[in-house]
Amino acid sequence: MASRIQFENNCEVGVFSKLTNAYCLVAIGGSESFYRLVSENAQKEYYSCLLMNNFMVCRCSVFESELADVIPVVKTSIGGTRIVGRLCAGNKNGLLLPHTTTDQELQHLRNSLPDGVVVQRIEERLSALGNCIACNDHVALTHPDLDRETEELIADVLGVEVFRQTIAGNILVGSYCTFSNKGGLVHPHTSIEDLDELSTLLQVPLVAGTVNRGSEVIAAGMTVNDWTAFCGSDTTATELSVIESVFKLREAQPSSIVDEMRKSLIDSYV
Repeated sequence: MASRIQFENNCEVGVFSKLTNAYCLVAIGGSESFYRLVSENAQKEYYSCLLMNNFMVCRCSVFESELADVIPVVKTSIGGTRIVGRLCAGNKNGLLLPHTTTDQELQHLRNSLPDGVVVQRIEERLSALGNCIACNDHVALTHPDLDRETEELIADVLGVEVFRQTIAGNILVGSYCTFSNKGGLVHPHTSIEDLDELSTLLQVPLVAGTVNRGSEVIAAGMTVNDWTAFCGSDTTATELSVIESVFKLREAQPSSIVDEMRKSLIDSYV
């Protein structure tokens, strides 16, 4: 299922959050509207809660209500900013942070994330890692100009194959596409040939599309894992339908995915 949310009237929810199969990072200090469902059912529940509590505000986190029973939802900043989704890159195996990350933020994330997740701060001049790296649990696409040492760290920390790529001629691959282990959405001007090549590299089906009523900056407008997605509140019904279809969210079951992850973790340790 895909949910539509916003951050302080801003629909670029992928800028302020990072979602993987093992954890979710959200910006610290944001307004409660970012953490509340904007669906019709949630609004009914919210207003019912207001009435039941004599108009006391009932705070309901959309991330926590969707994810807390399955994976940890961690509120954090990176480099003293709230644009956590654009500054970090990660999957179920690890999390890469820019050199601007403070020691306190690094320690907070290491304490909050599951033990199996490797948290690594890296020295890279292209410090907006979320704009430069797009990945799932198996493959990463990177900015063509990333340092060789950074490429090796991506492979080691995230446990992925790394390919230097562009998306529809754009070098910021982390901004113009997003993909999970089930499917992916890329820049609407991506050619059929490029779609086929990328789909072969990633081994998942890809669709060229938009979010937030025609925005080409896919990863800024949404964040996704194998069973759920969060999109900006401007995302149209058609865009939402495409997202749910390509990422196979209607048939996704978080419990079975997590069980499979746990089995693989146990196997790797045994």
